[in-house]
Amino acid sequence: MPSQEVIVPLTALRPRDRLDRPLRDLRISVMDRCNFRCPYCMPREQFHESYRFLKSSQRLSFEEILRLARLFVAQGVRKIRLTGGEPLLRANLADLVGDLTSIAGVEDVALTTNGVMLGRHAAELKAAGLNRITVSLDSLDPEVFARMSGGFGGLNEVLAGIEAALRADLTPIKINTVIQRGLNDHTVLDLIDRFRGTGVIVRFIEYMDVGNRNHWEADRVVSSRELADLINSRWPLEPLERNYRGEVARRYGFKDGAGEVGFISSVTQAFCGDCSRARLSSDGALYTCLFAAHGVSLRDPLRAGASDNELSELIGQVWSGRQDRYSELRANVRQSSADQTKVEMYYIGG
Repeated sequence: MPSQEVIVPLTALRPRDRLDRPLRDLRISVMDRCNFRCPYCMPREQFHESYRFLKSSQRLSFEEILRLARLFVAQGVRKIRLTGGEPLLRANLADLVGDLTSIAGVEDVALTTNGVMLGRHAAELKAAGLNRITVSLDSLDPEVFARMSGGFGGLNEVLAGIEAALRADLTPIKINTVIQRGLNDHTVLDLIDRFRGTGVIVRFIEYMDVGNRNHWEADRVVSSRELADLINSRWPLEPLERNYRGEVARRYGFKDGAGEVGFISSVTQAFCGDCSRARLSSDGALYTCLFAAHGVSLRDPLRAGASDNELSELIGQVWSGRQDRYSELRANVRQSSADQTKVEMYYIGG
């Protein structure tokens, strides 16, 4: 359906949720499939060769994504991130990037990828207007990498993709690394050593209980504090100011000037209070938290002929009713709730 002119009632503009958090960031999953089977996201025993992913007709078209993105921007969104699954599996993704960057009010369009296909697409993504790339990379050790990607290779392709992104000036490039005790925690310093001084920022993410299939256990979490102490013992660090309110990573610079490192501490230092992120699944469901149990379909009313005003009202109502703060309540929720069902991370992006 062609995009309509966005006419949003003044009462629907700039909604705030029940904890007075604005809507500023939109993460759009363009693809539910992935070419990896990372155990903490899409374990291979669950997402096997016969697993039924969405049909192409069930996913939002680029035109539908663009129409909804305009409505989110009218309500305050300034940053858009494309995620998956693996977003580079979506054909002609650069076309969507170009359209999103043309929306008045959008300040930043970024992409999160596992990097395997990045070398083929970095230049065209930059030419289309993509600002930044984040690459998920859990280890430089080939055996650990294969284990954490579900038995797949591709490490050399990922590293080549990062180099291609550097040449294309998709900077600052950030690497997201999920650390699990006893699995890849011994490879932390090697990862830092590889990228120190290159302009690439490595960010360590505490292992989280996303979804329902990754068999999360608290004793496998390596805290950001422990990692910072380990890195500081080798390369002294100093805290840096955050770039903007709501930035999820705590930033530290190397005292010798060789760049910075970040820590995303959803388990030990929850940052729900500043969360301004909405998530749109590849089949058009709106989620207000990474740990949400349910989403609200925007695709269904859109395809049923809803006007922009009606869709805007729905988005505003969902956000205004939001009171998610799972990470702050994690311990109590896990102990008291018999229903631990949460949306899977591959479905709405990290």
